[in-house]
Amino acid sequence: MSRALANDLDPIELSRRLIRCPSVTPRDAGALDVLQEFLSRHGFVCHRLPFSGDGEERVDNLYARLGGARPNFCFAGHTDVVPVGDESTWTVPPFEAAIKEDRLYGRGAADMKAAVASFAVAAVKFFKSRPPRFKGSISLLITGDEEGVAVNGTAKVLKWMAANGEAIDACLVGEPTNPSALGDMIKIGRRGSLTGTVTVHGTQGHSAYPQLADNPIPRLMKMLAAIADAPLDQGNEHFQPTLAVVTTIDVGNPAGNVIPGKAFARFNIRFNNRHTGESLKRLVKERFDAVGGRYDLEIKVSGEAFLTPAGRLSDVVSAAVERVTGRRPELSTTGGTSDARFIKDYCPVAEFGLIGQTMHKVDENVRISDIHALAAIYEAVLEGYFAEPNP
Repeated sequence: MSRALANDLDPIELSRRLIRCPSVTPRDAGALDVLQEFLSRHGFVCHRLPFSGDGEERVDNLYARLGGARPNFCFAGHTDVVPVGDESTWTVPPFEAAIKEDRLYGRGAADMKAAVASFAVAAVKFFKSRPPRFKGSISLLITGDEEGVAVNGTAKVLKWMAANGEAIDACLVGEPTNPSALGDMIKIGRRGSLTGTVTVHGTQGHSAYPQLADNPIPRLMKMLAAIADAPLDQGNEHFQPTLAVVTTIDVGNPAGNVIPGKAFARFNIRFNNRHTGESLKRLVKERFDAVGGRYDLEIKVSGEAFLTPAGRLSDVVSAAVERVTGRRPELSTTGGTSDARFIKDYCPVAEFGLIGQTMHKVDENVRISDIHALAAIYEAVLEGYFAEPNP
């Protein structure tokens, strides 16, 4: 490999170019241009897929494929990032992509621009090392709408792919899955997420004459206790128990001597695959009905629980991780949601990326050595996946 090509296939430099794009959701800020230019130069056929609608701003996405045969192994991820917050609290500018003491700093370094760069470099290096008769394809599905409402991103790209004959046979998502060290954990599923808002109605009155009013607050407290005081199940072999967390309570009442006419709260439930969104809605309503009184309940399910059973995909990823790091990763379903919740309807999916300790934080950063190792892991995943005949 020539020195020029070796420098071109440096995941650190590509990570820095991506981080320098301030792509706070839904802005792309040139991040996908950087990635597309790199991929196109190395033979990928690229499709830019902007989507809008549903009352949200337009979001840019990228699907790129190298090769025309199946199986098609897909790497999925996102180039959008969360806001930086108070920039004055950062010790380095968040979009400078500074390197200090074997660490790359910047918003998106961990979540997940360095993983996207590692995908791209690993795919190119692997493909260039294959014989001309190699049968198979490698693709990247990269969205700009993962950190936001996720309406115009991966879900719509997958529908476009299905409509245009772009099938994928397995997928690895590059979310930062490792708690402490590279090689700790692979995600083979995710809990579902349900967010509810309950408004309890009463009758306003004077606090000195509570018998003439109907205070909604005690009923609201009982309703919340009915779902949040204990886990909603005991979990199972692959998932922890389903938990409800109250995130806000408000009555909008500035007066200390007035009983309010209504009170509301918001809660979030992360649920395992013993429930669906619909079954959990029914359970919440049953428990609220048992308290009694008039109330309104709004519920939104942003993702269902899912599990990709341990099998060939997790075996290939685990072997690649162990080969590079010497660590045998745990197969887990912990954490929040990711775009894997959309991909699981199309093919087996797993997740593996960098260490997540600094994601979304001030001075987000990752080790330089971990980025090199991650690119090597992704290349080893491809070697393992394409080493045997695929179904």
